[in-house]
Amino acid sequence: MAKEVKTKKRMVIGYHNLPVELQDELKKRYPYGYTEAMIRVDKGPGDFFYGVVLETDQVNYLVKVDVKIDGSPEEEEDKEYFDDDIKGAEEIADDDDDSDE
Repeated sequence: MAKEVKTKKRMVIGYHNLPVELQDELKKRYPYGYTEAMIRVDKGPGDFFYGVVLETDQVNYLVKVDVKIDGSPEEEEDKEYFDDDIKGAEEIADDDDDSDE
């Protein structure tokens, strides 16, 4: 006698289209976020999305999640934080040099 193999239905669905109960289930499974569980799905040349797997008894969901990709170069970020026009910066640097003696 051969065993009957039951395959689960597989669906791709956006997070916002997921029923509230399944959104809650996703939050329970990933209480600290799902950044580490995300997978990149390539749809074609230059087209992709990120998703998270959510398994239920009847269906395996691939939940599309919105991801903001930061494309700005690091140098521009550094400029915002480390401005050369900080008043007193040279004096602080001079004080640090004096303390080494």
